[in-house]
Amino acid sequence: MLEANRRYAARFAAAGRPAPPARQLVILTCMDARFNVEDALGLDVGDAHILRNAGGRASDDAIRSLIVSTRLLGTREIAVIHHTNCGMAGLTNEQLRDRVASESGTDASHIDFLPFHDSRESVRDDVELIRASPHLDPEIAVTGWMYDVDTGLLDRVV
Repeated sequence: MLEANRRYAARFAAAGRPAPPARQLVILTCMDARFNVEDALGLDVGDAHILRNAGGRASDDAIRSLIVSTRLLGTREIAVIHHTNCGMAGLTNEQLRDRVASESGTDASHIDFLPFHDSRESVRDDVELIRASPHLDPEIAVTGWMYDVDTGLLDRVV
């Protein structure tokens, strides 16, 4: 990583850009390594905030970051992007909690891992949850998308 970072820094040309994203866009998506958000959406350094977590879910922490992005840094559009063949699809909280317990000996019963069964439905659920937040400006556009990890194509859901 350090060698790659040195090569990156040697050709780094994004110094001095402002913190607010140039496209006034914040993206909430999954942490899946098969989705290179910047390349897939034609984004450059400074264009958008990109929030990633397991499943790309509108968790409390994701909502916190959306509030900061919109209220403090001027984003005016939120894109929720889930993807095909997600590892969180089809799991249950019980399965995940049992796995944590068996592998670590710890109790994760208080954690909601936000698993889901239908990827497109999870996009709709998260868009609605974001739209319903009293902390976010209702004028901000919130859209939902599915990314196909096999074709690289994006399809609008909401």
